[in-house]
Amino acid sequence: MKFSKRILWKLKNKHKILKPNRYKKLKRDSLRGSIKGIDERPRLSVYRSNKNIYAQIIDDKSSTTLVSCCTLDSDIQINIQNKTPSYMSYLIGHRLADLSLKKNIKKIVFDRGRYIYHGRIQALADGARAGGLDF
Repeated sequence: MKFSKRILWKLKNKHKILKPNRYKKLKRDSLRGSIKGIDERPRLSVYRSNKNIYAQIIDDKSSTTLVSCCTLDSDIQINIQNKTPSYMSYLIGHRLADLSLKKNIKKIVFDRGRYIYHGRIQALADGARAGGLDF
């Protein structure tokens, strides 16, 4: 189901009918309907928790993860001791770009999920662009 922003806002505020998780699912499905990853341009999906950030490149046609990277990887942990979260995200984006270029993936579609394009999400995208990905 694809909803407009106005309908999502009404559903969220109308007598608090929807629980927060249900609202998040509707919002994610609404965005996911417009963003699809194909063979030529797979999807770069981002998940952000309070401490870590996870990114993976997905081919939606075959439903497979082609490349993934997160702040919990051992080789990343060495470089990010006592760094800011934005810098860690930048390093994750750059590392993901290096891994994807080894698999001949140069063009992607950026899926920020339910997060706004600001802060750590923007830093990850900038790192991926600096690493050589095109979106």
